[in-house]
Amino acid sequence: MAVAQPKAKPATKSNTTSATKGKMQMHRRSRTGCYTCRLRRKKCDEGSPSCTACKHLGLQCEYKRPMWWGNNDQRRLQKDHIKMIIKRKKLSEKANTASQVMTPGSETPPGLSHSLPTSATFSDSLDRARSGSVDSQLSLFDFNTTPGIADYTAYNAQMHSSHSQYATMYPEFSPYEVDVKTERQMFVNDIPTRRESTISTFSTYHPPPPPPEQMLPSYPAEDEWDGLYDGRRQSMAEETLNMNMFDFAHGPSSTVRQVAVELDEGDQRLLDHFVTSVLPTIFPILETNQHGSARSDYILPALQTNKCYLHCCLSIAAQHYKSIMNVQGDQIDNDIMRHRYATISELCEALNRDTDHQEILEATLGMIFFQCSVGRSDDSLPDIPWHQHFQAAISLVEKLGLNHQALESHDAQSFNMTLTAWIDILGSSIQGCSPTFAHTYRDKHLSANNSSLGLRELMGCDDRVMYLISEIACLESLKIQGMDDIQLCHHVHGLGDQINATEIGESGPKIPYNAHGVLSPKQLSKNMTTAFRLAARIYLCSLVPGFTPNQDSCINLVEKLTQTLEFIPAGPSGFDRSLVWVYLIGGSVSTAGSSFRAFFDERLAQIGDVANLGSFGRVACLLKEVWGLADGQFSPGGGEAHYVSWRDVMQMKGWDFLLI
Repeated sequence: MAVAQPKAKPATKSNTTSATKGKMQMHRRSRTGCYTCRLRRKKCDEGSPSCTACKHLGLQCEYKRPMWWGNNDQRRLQKDHIKMIIKRKKLSEKANTASQVMTPGSETPPGLSHSLPTSATFSDSLDRARSGSVDSQLSLFDFNTTPGIADYTAYNAQMHSSHSQYATMYPEFSPYEVDVKTERQMFVNDIPTRRESTISTFSTYHPPPPPPEQMLPSYPAEDEWDGLYDGRRQSMAEETLNMNMFDFAHGPSSTVRQVAVELDEGDQRLLDHFVTSVLPTIFPILETNQHGSARSDYILPALQTNKCYLHCCLSIAAQHYKSIMNVQGDQIDNDIMRHRYATISELCEALNRDTDHQEILEATLGMIFFQCSVGRSDDSLPDIPWHQHFQAAISLVEKLGLNHQALESHDAQSFNMTLTAWIDILGSSIQGCSPTFAHTYRDKHLSANNSSLGLRELMGCDDRVMYLISEIACLESLKIQGMDDIQLCHHVHGLGDQINATEIGESGPKIPYNAHGVLSPKQLSKNMTTAFRLAARIYLCSLVPGFTPNQDSCINLVEKLTQTLEFIPAGPSGFDRSLVWVYLIGGSVSTAGSSFRAFFDERLAQIGDVANLGSFGRVACLLKEVWGLADGQFSPGGGEAHYVSWRDVMQMKGWDFLLI
């Protein structure tokens, strides 16, 4: 039986109006702003194709619901990314403002002293001369626009991950992996049985920051991509240093990824620890400029082919593991000493054979330089002093003729010679003697064609400043040997003029990140060179008879140095540990009221647990001792404070450290 269906009720005017209003409300709800502004909880003007806020900040403006919107974790990460982009833009604007108000450095100030005093009056007159000349030299830096230290902390975590976002665009900066292959074989009654082979893979990949499209105006037209690509490549090219500076001992650049060595289980753990935890901290400046170069072209090949070098690295790994894990006991100490003894034994045998000089040199330099990254000041295990190892390194350099090649080469420099020069120059200033190859550095400094030894590319400081530090060390050696005060002051004046010459055309330090938030190796090197230059001035002034840290000229130099160090990225992945010598020279003359001391304590806290390791931890202990003695001798109204020499404190404590 059919059932009659009710007729549809025709739409009335009121029904039609309600439906229209509903559609309009739905439309308005769908246009309450882009999802980026919603996430930021900012008002959006719904511009097309990008709203004004996103266009100004270079954010990706999305009106269509993005994938990350429906996931709380992804939404939180996206919000953090946006905050970081905004932070970068603000810092970039501050940097541009600071660079505009900097006074040009075209005017060369006078030297450190204007006239040579008599023996009766040289102290006061030199103090006045240094105060006027040095302060005028440093007045070209306008530090009043310096952002606070906290402004840089957000960028410290971006140090090593910053290159990953450009991996496809710039293959030379791509992250890479290292395979460590271990082979073990079991013997029963001297008969080989089961053989095992395992491979451990370690990657240098870091989670990337926001993709490039979020740092630039969104969705460029098709014909704009080529220009954008070329502009970004040109920007990176301007910010890098010489990519072909070094001639590594193992030949041209290689693609070594695998270290195939036979180790027992305990030593395998040490090798794994060295690759993952120690190796990334050894050459941080070179790493920023040539990602993975020292590892793939120098360290990994040496681990595979140089048994002496392998034992050295295993000893260093055990020492590092003991320090960071706070492990105590005979087992870890036995590992340290066993590989340390094996390294020395291999070195002695090779020296007796008078062969494999290049391999012996790289192992010897490793024993010296790697020690600067591990251990604590109170290590009690017996070891050979660094300068005794360095005597062997000097003999090997001369036997290989690397010092002569450094003068003759117009192309790539020997990596081992550059590392030797760094240790030679700063190590000599630690000991108060002339560098062994001072004549080589002097010839390089005077030669317009052969000026670079690769010190800037390897360690961050411009070669010319390093050569002058070598000259200052030579002058101190002559002073210790009894040079006349008048002649000494004459040489101080000349070296002051030489330091002035390295500043011609240079501006003050700047934030070492470009507009895209990527670390600029070139700007980082300029900042570090400025810090080394100021430390060199302090070192030079300390040689003048009658020098005391509470003189105005010295106080001003330390203050300028402190402000310059604010432009060096801090934290565990920062570069403070590459400036140990700078902290030593500046900190040793900082007075009780100096801002340097509070700044140094902040940097120690920012580095964290690893602040006590290596040369940085040792210089921290030394400075505390120096400050305690200096402050104890000074009392307000009781006359001038006496100069407490950090070298005397080291001798008093029985310390024999290489503080570089």
